[in-house]
Amino acid sequence: MDLTPRPLAVVTGASSGIGHELARLCAADGYDLVVAADEGPLDEVANELRARGATVTVVHTDLATAAGVARLVDTIGGRRVDVLMANAGHGLGRAFLKQDFQAIRHVINTNITGTLELIHQVGRSMQDHCEGHILVTGSIAGLMPGAFEAVYNATKAFVDSFCYALRNELKDSGVTVTCLMPGVTDTHFFERAGMTDTRIGTSRKADPADVARAGYEAMLDGDSDVVAGWRNKLQVILANMTPPEVLAEQHRKLAKPGSARR
Repeated sequence: MDLTPRPLAVVTGASSGIGHELARLCAADGYDLVVAADEGPLDEVANELRARGATVTVVHTDLATAAGVARLVDTIGGRRVDVLMANAGHGLGRAFLKQDFQAIRHVINTNITGTLELIHQVGRSMQDHCEGHILVTGSIAGLMPGAFEAVYNATKAFVDSFCYALRNELKDSGVTVTCLMPGVTDTHFFERAGMTDTRIGTSRKADPADVARAGYEAMLDGDSDVVAGWRNKLQVILANMTPPEVLAEQHRKLAKPGSARR
């Protein structure tokens, strides 16, 4: 009888989209899982993962709050985490000055504060064990000023930058940090962000399974980052050569309310 404990993966934002697909990949590779989300059919996802042979612990929690992060960390307890997939995040459309500031605060606290606090807690244990993988879902949106999506894009600029810095601090530690940088993906993002009437919200979107696979493989390879999809790779190249004012105007045409193609 094999008494060797199975490796443990923690996946946030696991109830749908990229997070769900990342959890599936972990289960298929023999990981047990702690899955967390603040909404969506997380219990159904957990049952599906259990059918794949994984032991799954479910945490319904809002990672925008300190209490929500603490609930997840307490659930992990003293178990060694082999993989942390910090995928939780959401957006917010419309003009900044017309947005409710509590909604703005929630985006910032989910995408930045909660993400960093979780990485800080779990990453220290990984560093002590000299082993572990951290995959953070950033975005190519972090490379461009997001008119009519200003707060979200700014949070992803922070996350993208943070990943490179943390990776450098942890080099030679045995802990890797990989930033997954998707583009427009077929998830509930645009519905939650109130952007279904925009050009970007109605545009062709990538399959979240393909995006997750790209991130998962890059993480296991120890890569610093991965941009999922050739169109997004081209967009990154162009963004690096384009003045910010031009990028903001281009984003305006995609994200302005009512801009959806008829």
